[in-house]
Amino acid sequence: MVGLLLLVFVASPLVSQEMESTPSFRPALPGYEYSFPRDFYSHDDFRIEWWYYTGHLEDDTGRSFGYQLTFFRVALDEKSKVNNSSQWKIDHIYFAHMTLSDISNNKFYFFERINRAGLGQAGAASDQLKVWNEDWSLSSSGQAHHLKAQEREVKFDLKLTPSKPLVIHGKDGISQKGEASANASHYFTFTRMRTEGKVTLKDKTYRVTGISWMDHEFSSNQLSDGQIGWDWFSVQLDNNTELMIYQIRKRNGAIEQNSSGTWVDTNARSMHLILSDYSIQSDRQWISERSGTSYPARWTLEVPKHGIRLEVAPEMENQELYNLRSIATSYWEGSVKVSGTVNGESVKGKGYVELVGYTQPLKQDLPE
Repeated sequence: MVGLLLLVFVASPLVSQEMESTPSFRPALPGYEYSFPRDFYSHDDFRIEWWYYTGHLEDDTGRSFGYQLTFFRVALDEKSKVNNSSQWKIDHIYFAHMTLSDISNNKFYFFERINRAGLGQAGAASDQLKVWNEDWSLSSSGQAHHLKAQEREVKFDLKLTPSKPLVIHGKDGISQKGEASANASHYFTFTRMRTEGKVTLKDKTYRVTGISWMDHEFSSNQLSDGQIGWDWFSVQLDNNTELMIYQIRKRNGAIEQNSSGTWVDTNARSMHLILSDYSIQSDRQWISERSGTSYPARWTLEVPKHGIRLEVAPEMENQELYNLRSIATSYWEGSVKVSGTVNGESVKGKGYVELVGYTQPLKQDLPE
């Protein structure tokens, strides 16, 4: 996930009304030394942060689901941190997005939460992996991560255990997103997590197993004014390899040269990819009946230096999170199926794709 929270600062009146001045937050700069498990926890000296999980699940009858659960933290004006012991003080706003793709029945469910930290309604701990938004939660026990969320007829309770080591994206401790030194993030991933638990849909509970993907990213000013959106891909192949690539789209129609990615081989070795190492081509569009937005809907991904050519298509077309209050716009985030070749060998797999900035540019009122 490249940086959905930038939308919060651009579009959400909830945040813009609270931010009276621009506080001094810590930038993501080269040389950052990661420390685990500490870096799984909240980094309150950075402006924005998210914990992102997606996955592919099946029960023993072959009933299949895709899911997303993402927790966001947005730090507000530093003035709110000074001499204010009120339970209602506004240090941060917390957002969360939850989706379930019922692939077997071609149904998509999405929900959101928006809360302040007052009276414990939402929060993110800085001394343990504990993030919550009302009764949606992320916690850990040993190496395992535990996700719980329920909204109306949809519920999941999942345990995720890493199958491969952490991957740190970018170079020298940062994932660069633009020309300015501060247009960057600290970004790491579990590219493959063994997953088990329960999915409940309309009062029927399914015991499921599968694989998940985890991103954790924190920064203070990722993107620049001329960048209007991005296409982000995570791919998990059946030969035990993974691929993450993205392209940031600019207002002038070009692709940001600092777009990048990571290839993870069967031995868990990760290799940084720069934009010239790969290509993303789309040959089909899907138009949302709800937002009227036209999204790319099928892609060819190529990474010639690693012998990769993949065809990517949505498991189902309508996986749009429509007209969210938390970001005042819509985006497409969904489960995809993958097939192709790696070094001439046939592969299949699953993935997730995130398409942001198609309904409206991120900063459409600012000049290039």
